[in-house]
Amino acid sequence: MTIADRVAELRTLTPFQILAEATLAALADSLEEATIPTGTELIGEGETPGWMWILRRGKLERLRSGNQSECLLPGSVLNLREILLELPSRQTITCLEDCHLWRLEAEALRELGQQFPDLLQQPAQEIAAELQAMTSQLQYEQERQQELRPYLVTKLRRGVVGNSRYAQRLRQDIRQAARDPQQQPVLIFGEPGLNKDNIAALIHFGSERRREPLIRINCSLLTSQGAELFGRTGRPGLLDWLGNGTLILNNIQELPEVLRPRIRQLLLDGLYRPVDGNPDSRPRHTGARFLLISEASLPDLKGGPIQQIKVPPLRVRKSDIAAKVEYFLSLYCRRRGRPRPTLTPEAARRLQAYDYPGNITELEGLVERALSQLGDQTELTEDVFWPADLRGNRFRRDLLMAWPGLRQFLRSPWWPDRINVGFTAAAFIGVVALLFLGPQTRDRNVALTVFWAWWWPLVLIGFPFVGRLWCAVCPFMIWGELLQKLSLHLWPRHLMPWPREAAERWGGWFLYGLFVLILLWEELWNLENTAWLSGSLLLLITAGAVIFSQLFERRFWCRYLCPIGGMNGLFAKLSITELRARRGVCSASCSTYQCYKGGPACGEGQDTLGCPVYSHPAQLTDNRNCVLCMTCLKACPHRSIEVNLRPPGIELWTSHQPQVAEVALLFLMLGAVPLHRLPQLVSQVGLPVSWLDSQAGHGSLAAIALLLPGLLIWGLHPLQKALNPSSRPFLELAYGWLPLVLGANLAHYLQLGLTEAGRVLPVGFASFGLPDPGLPVWVAHPAVLAFLQGTTLVFGGLLSALLLRKISRQPFRTLVLPLATMLAVSTGLWRLIV
Repeated sequence: MTIADRVAELRTLTPFQILAEATLAALADSLEEATIPTGTELIGEGETPGWMWILRRGKLERLRSGNQSECLLPGSVLNLREILLELPSRQTITCLEDCHLWRLEAEALRELGQQFPDLLQQPAQEIAAELQAMTSQLQYEQERQQELRPYLVTKLRRGVVGNSRYAQRLRQDIRQAARDPQQQPVLIFGEPGLNKDNIAALIHFGSERRREPLIRINCSLLTSQGAELFGRTGRPGLLDWLGNGTLILNNIQELPEVLRPRIRQLLLDGLYRPVDGNPDSRPRHTGARFLLISEASLPDLKGGPIQQIKVPPLRVRKSDIAAKVEYFLSLYCRRRGRPRPTLTPEAARRLQAYDYPGNITELEGLVERALSQLGDQTELTEDVFWPADLRGNRFRRDLLMAWPGLRQFLRSPWWPDRINVGFTAAAFIGVVALLFLGPQTRDRNVALTVFWAWWWPLVLIGFPFVGRLWCAVCPFMIWGELLQKLSLHLWPRHLMPWPREAAERWGGWFLYGLFVLILLWEELWNLENTAWLSGSLLLLITAGAVIFSQLFERRFWCRYLCPIGGMNGLFAKLSITELRARRGVCSASCSTYQCYKGGPACGEGQDTLGCPVYSHPAQLTDNRNCVLCMTCLKACPHRSIEVNLRPPGIELWTSHQPQVAEVALLFLMLGAVPLHRLPQLVSQVGLPVSWLDSQAGHGSLAAIALLLPGLLIWGLHPLQKALNPSSRPFLELAYGWLPLVLGANLAHYLQLGLTEAGRVLPVGFASFGLPDPGLPVWVAHPAVLAFLQGTTLVFGGLLSALLLRKISRQPFRTLVLPLATMLAVSTGLWRLIV
């Protein structure tokens, strides 16, 4: 090829057309031809170029840092500016196929530049063009940043703190959304206070778009046309400025209704139009990614290419609370330049026991306020976390915290094992033996006096204070457990698991039937004044405990079938004390459930066989299924168990679940009072007392007295429902009668307690045929007895009225009929007892 041909080619294909003819001729004369095979790297980024290259035929690939590769066309000039200005290469050049090039050595090019100064115009023009492009880009970026600044999210607040399975799953969902090759929209939903916007930021900054802007806009602030997003003719919107960035649509559930179809189209295909543009104009396409934040899953968005991430609330992630607290402590202490205090175990348990309706935001504020209150102390105690208290525990006080000695006693072998084995079991044998072998009347048998004049009044008085405490020292189940252990030792075997479904369905009716038989037997055969019959009653109940202990695990009889246990569980609902567990501590710290299942010693927890009635203390909603044996307190290694003072019967209007059999038992106990005073009742209603002389007549009247009060009260409820259609179901309202029923039974047994219990010493001597040496006797004056009985009835009636109103959640004026019924029943009981 001649020099003239080379000059013509240079002037046609390359940017050298601006050079003078002499300069072009000199350059053309200096060029060498070269053929470079496929895959050869002509120059690497950062290297000092040794040749200037001019591509004539073939394909070259140029790659710069942070940019995609670019294919160079014939006529491209390489390394001219770098050689003349003595700069390293800014690019890597590779042959994509066999290429024909001209080349000129770097030193020869510099000599030509010195001879022909116009050769320097070429890099100068390139620099000027690049500078102009950079100026335009900078101006655009400044304007873009100004428009996006009010919505810009520049950094992350934190990662996902915690190691629970919920936290691990959330991290997995975030990684999956960040690495999604399609970069589809993501809906992040959950309760308030879960830092869902931070999760959206985690997705963005973990994706390939991390260098692009991230903006957040509250949907409640968008106009009905969405001009902020879509822009107007001549004025770009956020989508135009955002480019390939990420848009967080916060509180998508508050999006204006008219805007939802346009947003849905934007999410599905990325198309939009300016709000005042021509509807027939070509829609624009955005390269942005969309992250949606909501407080609920949105049905409108289901079915499309939208990934959904549910953020779990803090109350189900209690095991993460400790890690979050430590994180917040480190954060705030570092910010304030102070040493980090330690968190006491009691404070950690209190934090875990709270349900956090405000979730992470509330916990963060709680820790920050606690640090502000701490002062110069080095420990964060439970006192500085004063807001962290369950609403249900607002009126509770833990007696174990107030009296450490009580906790020590209840965890000791004395309660109840040594008391039961060392005293109660043996004393029960003595009582039964005396009932069968001793005198048969109450005035000469101290066992009858203890059973009828001491035990009944005291256990009824104890219900409002200690609930079902008697069951912890009950001799029936003590002998059931002792014989169960002996039987398993002599005949090793696996006891049957509880038939829970059948027991829950029929157990209440079974013990109801037993109680009916016991009450009728007591009335028809005069058990109160017949020692061997009372002893038979005790042995029959013990036999039930023993038999079922040989068949089933633990205390199946106590939980479902014992008539005394059913009564105890019913009246225990009124107790001012309760045993509960801190649910947050149990869910966060416990994985063995040793209080429920039993297990070896762990931490401060003792070796136990687990709850005898299979009641997990964290799942208790009332006192019915807790026998206060304190096995859970002994077994728990986390100090989760509480024995609380509380408003009496608070569960009846909060968490209570009514049961038909239990309501039947309640009104059976109401009917037991007129049954016990059947002769007086018969005479007051004008019936012949002679009807009681025959077993048939006596039994018929006893059954009517026992069952009629409950049936009448139940029969009046449809009238109450007609008068007040919003009245609650009878099963719920029936529990309002509990205080009156307890008071009526106590008023009845006060007569025995205040007239015969004080004769226990002379009766004790008479039981063994010893003469009375003039032992003291304590008997209440009839006026005192009448006063106490009347006060008990009045107090029980008033409490029933208040409880009825709390359960019904209605004013007294809507409860005229049930209140009038209570007044009528209370008046009848007054006339019968007082």
